[in-house]
Amino acid sequence: MSINKVILVGNLGKDPELRYTPSGVPVATFPIATSERFKDRNGQQQERTEWHNIVAWRQLAEICGKYLHKGKQVYLEGKIQTRKYQDRDGNDRYITEIVADQMQMLGSRGDEGGFSPQRGGGDYGSGRTGESRDTSGGESKKDAGYGDREEPPFNPDDDIPF
Repeated sequence: MSINKVILVGNLGKDPELRYTPSGVPVATFPIATSERFKDRNGQQQERTEWHNIVAWRQLAEICGKYLHKGKQVYLEGKIQTRKYQDRDGNDRYITEIVADQMQMLGSRGDEGGFSPQRGGGDYGSGRTGESRDTSGGESKKDAGYGDREEPPFNPDDDIPF
């Protein structure tokens, strides 16, 4: 058995970029920063920031595009995914992303809102609509690997590594 589950609380590094696949499926991408504080060998307080590339699909993508903005604190749940694409020179490139399936906006009352299936309102952006995506690996730098791809339906057999 294996588990691919990511939970992050961080701040957006820039406004989400909302695009649509050629078949009309919304996809939002944005970076978030998480920070940890620690003391170094000399007892000095240090801070380390880690940047995470976030991808949201379908209705969750539209919600992110509409309500999130640079600096906004957000709670995200999803899975980690690494994909391969070719740059303009034909070199293979890899990118690791968090594919979000739940999002909750954090912060002041005026900025509250978000998405969580447990709060009701459906399964926004989870990719479980029965649609499939192209996995041929023929992505271009322009689309950074999205092309005609859509988030695949959940299939537990796909997660078995053997």
